[in-house]
Amino acid sequence: MANIQKLDPDASPLDFYGGELRRLREAARLTQPQLGDMIYCTGSLIGQVETTKKIPTRDFSERVDAALRTDGMFSRLVGLVLRSQLPPWFLEYADMETKAAYISTYQAQLVHGLLQTEEYARAVLATGMPEDLDGLLAARMERQRVLRKKNPPLALVVLDEAVLYRPIGGEAVMRAQLQKLLDFAHHRWVRIQVLPFEAGEHASLAGSFTGMRFTNDPDVVYTEDLISGHMTANPKTVREGSLRYAHLQATALSVEKSVERISHVMKERYGVRP
Repeated sequence: MANIQKLDPDASPLDFYGGELRRLREAARLTQPQLGDMIYCTGSLIGQVETTKKIPTRDFSERVDAALRTDGMFSRLVGLVLRSQLPPWFLEYADMETKAAYISTYQAQLVHGLLQTEEYARAVLATGMPEDLDGLLAARMERQRVLRKKNPPLALVVLDEAVLYRPIGGEAVMRAQLQKLLDFAHHRWVRIQVLPFEAGEHASLAGSFTGMRFTNDPDVVYTEDLISGHMTANPKTVREGSLRYAHLQATALSVEKSVERISHVMKERYGVRP
């Protein structure tokens, strides 16, 4: 008789997801390989999700819902599962990000998480040598759904030009990432500006920061250090952040000129005409 791993659905959202997947699969009298065939994956993957060894994706969840006729249960549950994969210190920011009406961010080193391709995000997250890279990656990709909501936040992004040149993940990854930035030029709720090298000293030499504005809550400013994040609604700090961001916007290239600069870097640095 096979050794069936016992599950504790109260241990975490992931354990609950795995337990419900097993329960409903068995109620439908399906083996793991049979369910795998129905949703175009392996029976081994079904087993790994059931025993919390693999993080389910949203696509996986939607296919399971269709196969088991669960009325969207797993599609609703997967958001909670992916949120649980975020670092504890980041959870408050992630919650606020979903509620924001307006996000303004300056990024000195990297493309902002909401704009990253999956390959770029994987390379960035791997530098922290996490125990579960796939879980963190799935959680980051889930965050990007905020830009696809019916009423998304207005996202204003200033990227230091150095971000365009730093070869995160290699040339192929960078080509795809820069193309994604160009694709956002057609996005109604995203505006990307490049802070050019020729700007010299500027209002945020100290590093990256993000401001968020809400319909019914106080504005906040968020910064990160090496190992954690810090968020404050202190009015003085928020005013200082807003002033600095206004200076950065004024110093940065226009949205149109930024598209030209990104296109130039793609051709010059990564050998492709966008």
